[in-house]
Amino acid sequence: MIKHKMRAAGPVLVAGTGERCLSALNSRQFLTEDGAVSAQREILVKEASLYIHWPYCLKRCSYCNFNKYIPKGDNNHIVSQCLQQEVATLLQLSQVSRVTSVFLGGGTPSLAHPSTVSDILEAVSRQSLQNDDLSRLGRDHSAHHALQTVEEARRLRPGKVSVDVMFGRPGQSLASWEAELSELLQLCDDHVSLYQLTPERGTLLFKQIRGGEVTLPGDHVMAEMYESARRTLQRHGFEQYEVSNFARNSEVSHHNMSYWKGRQYIGVGPGAHGRFVPLGLGGAHREARTQTLEPDVWIREVRRHGHGTRRRIQLGHLALLEEVLVMGLRMTEGITHKHWQLFSPQLGLRDIFGSSADVQEFFHRGQLTLDDGGLHCSRDGLALLDSMLPTLLLELERQQTVESAKS
Repeated sequence: MIKHKMRAAGPVLVAGTGERCLSALNSRQFLTEDGAVSAQREILVKEASLYIHWPYCLKRCSYCNFNKYIPKGDNNHIVSQCLQQEVATLLQLSQVSRVTSVFLGGGTPSLAHPSTVSDILEAVSRQSLQNDDLSRLGRDHSAHHALQTVEEARRLRPGKVSVDVMFGRPGQSLASWEAELSELLQLCDDHVSLYQLTPERGTLLFKQIRGGEVTLPGDHVMAEMYESARRTLQRHGFEQYEVSNFARNSEVSHHNMSYWKGRQYIGVGPGAHGRFVPLGLGGAHREARTQTLEPDVWIREVRRHGHGTRRRIQLGHLALLEEVLVMGLRMTEGITHKHWQLFSPQLGLRDIFGSSADVQEFFHRGQLTLDDGGLHCSRDGLALLDSMLPTLLLELERQQTVESAKS
């Protein structure tokens, strides 16, 4: 089972790797920090990536719990208009001066009329913003069609096509997975995303597993599938740069790097999520925003208010650092000291994790490293990241509490 994404050519020129609450950007910090770090932090609140959610599919896959719907009629034009309106509203609220990437997801975005994409990009450009990267996500329902789509995409944009591969499917063995991956890599371009099938509550697959109708490979087999894929991808010249992502010729996903490095992103469309500082409303802290799920209700809200934001949660400093830690450690490079300083000028990585007895155990096992480069997982540690995170997050909270008590 595969799906493909097309990524635009050329690097994204992003100055820096993060953003933090504006309330902490006081003059004392600007005077005491080096000029480069201060400039990066100031620039980063003016940049954001843009995610557009197309909510419709022709059918619902048994494993999928995404916010998607079967269209009742042809309302492509209405949805397109509302997406454009919400783009304009949220960009105005965020007051970002530069969009670093645009990603169309869903759902099945290929069901949208081609003019919808151009209209959305036109809406972005009317905000006098630059578009450096366009990512399009399409999903097809047969392996043959998907492979044809990959071949056509490679012909149109050689080197810029990403293939998503899912393992751990019902009835799948280690041998069949290895054969499937080897065959697929003959047609792959320079980016592969690797995903383990996870049964989500509320899906048909979840009910089938609970009822004993379907059986997934065991945990041990799942782990072997992941390790086998890592070895196979490495033999084919792919370098792992994130838990689930592999690239040749430095063709990393610039849009997803925005998430992993804690940058701002704006979510548009039914059920989309975003993280940005609403400067247009006088906001000084980053907010976690969720748009209304149901498309018809979302359309009514966009027409009435200009956007369909259903929930806004102001993120405190600790919550922001937790996101930076969790997402940053997914990358093989981990979190550099300079990157962490953008979010936490007073408390460095060594201050938080350097003397913790519990974290030291991860160092002794060779799963985690804290050195002059920063904090990062080893190859083995990357596969065990989920089991280490509770300890790391607890230590982060403890040190932040101590630091807050001092001030």
